[in-house]
Amino acid sequence: MGAERTPLRWAFVNKDPTLDPDLLHIYIDGWCRHDIDVVLAALADDCEVIESHGPVHRGRDQVGRWMRSWLATGGQVREWRITDSGAAGDLLVAEWEITRRWRGEESSFQGATICRTLGGRISYLREYAGRLAP
Repeated sequence: MGAERTPLRWAFVNKDPTLDPDLLHIYIDGWCRHDIDVVLAALADDCEVIESHGPVHRGRDQVGRWMRSWLATGGQVREWRITDSGAAGDLLVAEWEITRRWRGEESSFQGATICRTLGGRISYLREYAGRLAP
């Protein structure tokens, strides 16, 4: 999926002393392993997760229902590779490439995730997606 490049990791003044700069990596790894417990443990109880194509999931319980439903209907994350990431203040960001299987079709695309943390968990997460470069 695209040209290989060395990931850049950066950090600035941290507004959230409980911020784990790897928290977004943990969230994405949970999706890769189809591990609902890992994904939910990364999220605040009252989180908001916005998918790149629009749906909004509010609260950890709703995110859990979405993930269980997606996996139960054959959704699979084949690969979700972070190509660049960083942390600043209470923000975590990552650029990534994903290959997934959904409704019998495999697709690959690039994207980015921006999230805010509070109390050591992700309180807001928004994904943006685009096409893979040819």
